[in-house]
Amino acid sequence: QVRLVESGGGSAQAGGSLRLSCTASGDTYSRHYMAWFRQSPGKEREGVASFESTGILMYAESVKGRFTISKDNANNILYLEMTNLKPEDTAMYYCAAADASTRYLATSSRLREYAYKDWGQGTQVTVSS
Repeated sequence: QVRLVESGGGSAQAGGSLRLSCTASGDTYSRHYMAWFRQSPGKEREGVASFESTGILMYAESVKGRFTISKDNANNILYLEMTNLKPEDTAMYYCAAADASTRYLATSSRLREYAYKDWGQGTQVTVSS
């Protein structure tokens, strides 16, 4: 079991920046895939960025070039650096970890909700124009 706790959300102006953190505890060493998702009211949860333990990253088209996912392995913290924020980035952001038995995820699955087992409680990001 792994516990995920997000932090760093808040309010920002369009064009501004925020950095989200996800502190993981538990059997984190065996989690090869972690990701950030977001959900706006009335919309489905969507994958934003994924991190594979080998260092392979993947981003949703809507955030490419603006968001960066990274991981501090020593401290088990997953980050999402968000720059050039837009009002449409407003959402609850969630950290997720795939099951320990997941050794490989097809690229088509790495930003899909079904691929991830454990979830944090979320942190709200609000971007004003």
